[in-house]
This record gives sequence, structure tokens and C-alpha cells, in this order.
Amino acid sequence: MPEGYDKVKTQAKSAEEHHATTRARLHQIQSQLDNAVRAGKLKGKVCIITGVGSLKGIGRAAALTFAHEGAKHLYLLDYDPTNLPELKTTIEKKYPDVKVTTMKADAADETTVSGVCQQALCEEGRLDVFFANAGIATREHLADTTADTFMNTMRINALSCFLAVKHASAAMLKANPSRGKNFSSGSIIMTASTAGIRSGAGTVDYSASKAAVNSIAQTSAYQLQKTDIRINTICPGLIETGMTSVTFEYARKRGSEGKIGQLNALGRFGIAQEIANAALFLASDDSSYVNGQNIAVDGDYLLLIPLFPVDGLECF
Repeated sequence: MPEGYDKVKTQAKSAEEHHATTRARLHQIQSQLDNAVRAGKLKGKVCIITGVGSLKGIGRAAALTFAHEGAKHLYLLDYDPTNLPELKTTIEKKYPDVKVTTMKADAADETTVSGVCQQALCEEGRLDVFFANAGIATREHLADTTADTFMNTMRINALSCFLAVKHASAAMLKANPSRGKNFSSGSIIMTASTAGIRSGAGTVDYSASKAAVNSIAQTSAYQLQKTDIRINTICPGLIETGMTSVTFEYARKRGSEGKIGQLNALGRFGIAQEIANAALFLASDDSSYVNGQNIAVDGDYLLLIPLFPVDGLECF
């Protein structure tokens, strides 16, 4: 066994080499839409995405990726409207064939979620994709987590996904041959987390909310059997977004940026575009036989959690 570990060590790059390679690789991934051919994977599809407001967020990256792949109409929602006009302008300028509707909205409000699904039906005659991405993260230890904090986390992270499944699936059940939809069908994607699969990757309230999201996908997929409506979750590992900015800023101030995300087989953190790519796969017909799954996009972090438990997201 020691000989095997020694071999792994000799194959590994130095910390400096690995950090330089990681930076180059992430830059390449971040700029992939600038060079990628538009393959039309979402051509004709009407999509709703929540949680698009962060400039470094998964929702924004998904909106741009879905537009790149030819979505017909994007309905983009966020509770904070600050960056919505810029996102709409960016998409319309780069992809003039894509309709964009942005709105300030609470993804955990039933009237709002039901309303946007009905709006898609009224305006486009169909709904094909709902990416329930809105969410929050918390950092309080168990002893400092109040009942109000717990319930607020569950509301924003889990209730929003339940409402998305309930109302999006009802809209997706409606066929409309005049709009090219001959049968019920659709893809509902929800952002969960590795924290919803294993312990050691998040706070109690956050982990509970994401475990609920994973369960919602599995149970709903069964209850919607034979409808061709697929429901899956994406379970990101450590991703640099606005929500995790405190972790990254803290590490950079300490001069330990190169250590961020070391606790996985790839030895690095991820970026929003990598989660957006997974969302594209689930939104498109490429994943037509994928249903009820909790898909980890984490650099193999889940397999190492039992060996290297961490507190929250401070993985460095």
C-alpha cells in the first residue's frame, strides 16, 4: 500500500505547477462560449431559470449557455433585480434570435412561480425547461442556528424547488401541436449540493434543504411517470460564485488561493460554467433517458468526504 501512495505522489505536479495549470484550465472553460459553435441543442425550447442575478452565478452562466444553444425564449428571474437589465442586454446583443424576459421575483412564492409558468404557456404555447437554481447558503454552526434561520433556508432552497416541480410539470403536461409539441414532455432541473448527499459539506440547515431538493427530484420523477417529464438535480461541489465569495476572498487574503478545492481528485474548485454545462445536458434531449438522478459535479469530492471532513465550505 505505501508503494502505491508513493507512486501517486510522484505522478502529481508541484503545488505551483498545479495552480498555474488550474488557472489556465478555468480560463479556458470560462471563455468556452466565445469559441464554441452554436449546436442548437435547445432550439425551439422555452425555458425558465431562477436565481440569475449574481455576476458570477450558476443561473447567469446557464442563461448564457441556454441562449448560446438556441433556446427560443428565456424567462429569467431573481429576487435582486440589480443585474437583470445587463443580463438581458448581453443576451439580446450576442444572441438576437433569443427572446428574453427578465423579472424581479421570489422563487419561493407560489403565485410568482405559477404565474411565470402560465405566462410561458400564454406567450409561447409551451414550457420545456425549468431550472430551479435560486438558493442561499449559510455559515452558522448548529448551536447558533435559529429556528427562523432554518425555516428561511428551507423556504428559499427547498420550497422554491417544490413549487417549480409542481407548477412547471403542470405546464409541461400540456401538449400543443400548433407550437410543435405533440406530447407532454419537459425537463425540470434543480440545484442541490454535495451537502445534500453526504455530511461534512455544509451547515445543518443548508444540508437539510439540499437533501430535501434531492428527495423532491426522486419522488416527483416517480409520481410523474410515463409523462416524459424528467426531474433531476445537480449537486455542485465547491464552485466560485457570488454565494461562496467569502470563502474565496478569505483564502486569497491568506495567500492560499492555490489550496482552494484541494479535497477532491481534480485538486481544484469549479466555476459556474461547469455547472451550466451540466444543466445544458439535462435540459437538452442528450439526457432523454436520465431521470430522478442526483448528479454530483464536484471533481470527485464526494468520495473523499469521509476521509477529509470539513466544516462548511472552508476546504483549504
